[in-house]
Amino acid sequence: MPRPLACLTAFALTALAASPLHAQEAAELCKAIGNVTLGQWASYTMSGGQADGAKIRLAIVGQERRGDSTLYWFEINGSGGPRGQGGIVQLLVPGFGGDAATIHGMIVKPEGQPAMKLPEQMVGMMGQRMGQNNAAVDAARRCASAQVVGWESVTVPAGPIRALHLKNVDGGEAWVARDVPFGIVKARPKDGGEMVLTGRGRDAKSSITEKPQEMPGMMLQKP
Repeated sequence: MPRPLACLTAFALTALAASPLHAQEAAELCKAIGNVTLGQWASYTMSGGQADGAKIRLAIVGQERRGDSTLYWFEINGSGGPRGQGGIVQLLVPGFGGDAATIHGMIVKPEGQPAMKLPEQMVGMMGQRMGQNNAAVDAARRCASAQVVGWESVTVPAGPIRALHLKNVDGGEAWVARDVPFGIVKARPKDGGEMVLTGRGRDAKSSITEKPQEMPGMMLQKP
């Protein structure tokens, strides 16, 4: 995954992290956030921190049946930021939050380049890497282990929203709401930046219009 986009991904999903949740309503909220529907989307802007000036949109742009399960194409579309680079990553996952750590397919499209579908071996490697070394996925997994501050009225570019304020032991904090796709209203990761909701909807389509090229599996073989 391109480094700038990986940074945006981490920034976005870190919003779901936050230290031990003891309130039942918070646990239920985190569970609800993981239940996605086709077409849902939410857009954000970042200020400060490693992703200063970046914009990102999270969306569910497709779904597939695998056996008895329904999997969803979760799209992360980022642009701008300190490096001025962006791109699109699509992950085939069972849902959002902790479920996003189990990846069954991946398509990447760096800005100005063709879309590429990663082979199964690389998807497995990326899944392990995201689960073990990516703070974003770890943060999403820990949504239900956060410290509850309380319900607050939060004003963001998308409007005033009543959200649950959560705090993480590492200093990061987030405001989440059930009626916002992916739950994230505002977040302040520990790097000092801030992410705020700018828009939301239920009519998302894939940002990748061309047919993704198959990335040769031989690229993964060691000499």
